[in-house]
Amino acid sequence: MEKFDVTVIGSGPGGYVAAIRCAQLGFKTALIERYNTLGGTCLNVGCIPSKALLDSSEHYHNASTSFAPHGIEIKGLKVNLPQMIKRKQDVVKQTCDGISFLMKKNKVTVFQGFGSFDSKNTIKVKNEKTENLIKSDKIIIATGSKPFSLPSIAIDKKRIITSTEALELTEVPKHLILVGGGVIGLELGSVYARLGAKITVLEYADSIIPTMDKALGKELQKSLTKLGIEFYLNHKVTGAKASAKEVIVTAENKEGKQLSFNGDYCLVALGRKPYTDNLELEKAGVTKDKSGKIEVNEQLQTNIPNIYAIGDVVKGPMLAHKAEEEGVFVAELLAGQMPHINYNLIPGVVYTWPEVASVGATEEQLKTNGQNFKVGMFPFKASGRARASMDTDGFVKVLAHTDTDEILGVHIIGPRAADMIAEAVVAMEYRASAEDIARICHAHPTFTESLKEACLDATAKRAIHI
Repeated sequence: MEKFDVTVIGSGPGGYVAAIRCAQLGFKTALIERYNTLGGTCLNVGCIPSKALLDSSEHYHNASTSFAPHGIEIKGLKVNLPQMIKRKQDVVKQTCDGISFLMKKNKVTVFQGFGSFDSKNTIKVKNEKTENLIKSDKIIIATGSKPFSLPSIAIDKKRIITSTEALELTEVPKHLILVGGGVIGLELGSVYARLGAKITVLEYADSIIPTMDKALGKELQKSLTKLGIEFYLNHKVTGAKASAKEVIVTAENKEGKQLSFNGDYCLVALGRKPYTDNLELEKAGVTKDKSGKIEVNEQLQTNIPNIYAIGDVVKGPMLAHKAEEEGVFVAELLAGQMPHINYNLIPGVVYTWPEVASVGATEEQLKTNGQNFKVGMFPFKASGRARASMDTDGFVKVLAHTDTDEILGVHIIGPRAADMIAEAVVAMEYRASAEDIARICHAHPTFTESLKEACLDATAKRAIHI
């Protein structure tokens, strides 16, 4: 039986980053992955492949709708979906191969197989050919999550699908019905809307991306409606039935009226749930809460002192970068260091176009908490850089404390919002005021000038360009 200082179960962003950091800190480290490739959901069937298809579909959409005003004329433009899927697969392979290289570089021992607990210090790794026992002083659970569905919807992976199958379609849907108006559904819905599919979104809440600032959801809905996407908010999906070539989805609005929607595909995108199936946590004595998440303390330590858990299997947002931060946190904690994570400053991003990005408190949260705050806004239609690139949808919204001017939240919908939000995270990490950002020189012309202008607007309505 081979013995390790630290063993990580799961090779997604949280797991592989934890393994690398543990190895860097001098621990003899093992990484267990049930699938043939490393990288978990994010690299294989999540973040990376979806962004590849988003980029491909965005190029096609721009070529078909916005190249002509630039003086670029194209004849015979058409979608080659098999090539798009192939490029996506190439991107995934390159990225996953990169993780394998990093494991070798950092001398992390990789075990391919399903890992389950035999005791609090022993893990059984089983694959089609072998079964091994690993002994480990410390263990980090990083097994991620899987798609969540409703009891009334049976996913057949053919017509009623999850995000995994949506990344492998061999045809552009004629009518794709999205159950759920959150991040995953809207990103993949955007892909196929750009390629010519009719998209219908059924959302139970009164807003799309309902966990983000309401203003973002309202603005994103306006932008996506321009793509032809239809939205049915305040609708409870009651069922879905598939035949060989058709799906019928039933829903009920808030007045109790029953509606029926016919399409050729139904994408169920209701979020994800922790993946702890067959880990045999009970053999180690590890406890879970009612939602199925592994219970941890502020140091991400389970009720069993030598076992830790990170990422989607514990409390908090199910985000790859949150899992990465937690992986580094645990590794450094085990090495006797004093790491920290500010959970209030983990940005959220939606990779539609326009992109949506947010960090800190929403306006709704501040109102609920009775916090005194002021709002600064700047629309991208007033940005010279945005006009030059024809990306004028959206705005930057800054929330700052009324008395101290400290930035409490930043919410962006617009071009390159996913990259722009980093400036807000840095500022808030060091408790900057709106005036601090307003007085920093921003290059011209850039999209990030809009953040400066929003901060100027929050600071006594001093914006220059509105």
